[in-house]
Amino acid sequence: MAEPFSVPVTVRGYETDIQGHLNQSVYLQYAEHARWCLLDAAGIGQTDLMSKGVGPVTLETTIRYLRELRAGDRTEVTCAFAWGEGKTYRIGQTIRKADGTVAAEFTAVGGLLDLKERTLVADPRVYFRALAADPGVFGL
Repeated sequence: MAEPFSVPVTVRGYETDIQGHLNQSVYLQYAEHARWCLLDAAGIGQTDLMSKGVGPVTLETTIRYLRELRAGDRTEVTCAFAWGEGKTYRIGQTIRKADGTVAAEFTAVGGLLDLKERTLVADPRVYFRALAADPGVFGL
């Protein structure tokens, strides 16, 4: 099996809280950043999605905080899509420190929203395949 898509992120001082570790809400931002980087690596930009009248939405996210991150820590944020049948897909993500220690694990359920009808499209894989220069980044 191929390694999941990943992007490096260094923890910035202004992202930390009074305890000196990464603020819990910033973990979500790192995960979102990795998802948009994956779209970019596949050749899909926000304007491409908008031109098709769709936009990605997150329906559910679960985060397991396992180790703290501090200012200056270098991390890798992974992102892997898992496809089933129907309107939704799952995304698994991990934030790892440079030494390999897992700092957080994410599982999310997402879909593609029809921006006019405001409902999920029937099969998001169809849109991702059509838009992506490299659908393999999505595991398609």
